[in-house]
Parts: sequence; structure tokens; C-alpha cells
Amino acid sequence: MAAINWGYAINKPRVIDIDSNNLRKSDEILREMPELQTCIGCGGCTATCTAGNLTDFNFRKLHTLVRRGEYQGVYEQMNKCMLCGKCRLVCPRGINTRAVVMLIKRKLGDF
Repeated sequence: MAAINWGYAINKPRVIDIDSNNLRKSDEILREMPELQTCIGCGGCTATCTAGNLTDFNFRKLHTLVRRGEYQGVYEQMNKCMLCGKCRLVCPRGINTRAVVMLIKRKLGDF
């Protein structure tokens, strides 16, 4: 009997298993910059980002990956940041995003 094509496929969900991720670097970053815990994920930083308009850089996505302990490729992406400071100007929580970029680069440079 042939398989019936219903017009859709069931994909495996992307499950985030934070328990198996190495959160050591993420914890170090949060210890040095506890203000990151106030981030509400509004996306203002990404919307105003000059580097994001010119490349595939997405500060909010990279920050989320670091918080999850998924560091693969984050350091290289952070090098695309121009450190212009527009993201800091629009952040409703007043997070020093420039310092965040520098801290993440410093912590993940040897990863």
C-alpha cells in the first residue's frame, strides 16, 4: 500500500535541553553583568542595529543563545558588531549592550 500524501510533514521539534548544555560561561557572564537578567526580549536592539541591517547579525538571538549555553558560532557573530551604541539608546531597560558584546567576546574568545 502506498503512503498517502496529506500535503504536510511532521517535523521533529527543536527541543532545548538546557540541562545538558554547559552553562558555565553563561553563568560567568551573568555574574559580571547581572543587569542582563532584566532583558525583556523586546527586540529594540536588533531593530536599530546597523550591523544587523548590513549583515545577518542579530544581537537578541545571540544573547539568547549564550543564556541557553549554546555558544557555537556566537563569538564570530559578535565580531560583526560595530559597537555604534544605537541598541543601548533604545533599550527600555537601559542595558549596556556595548559592554555585553565586549564581555561575551572576552568570555567566549577561548571557547
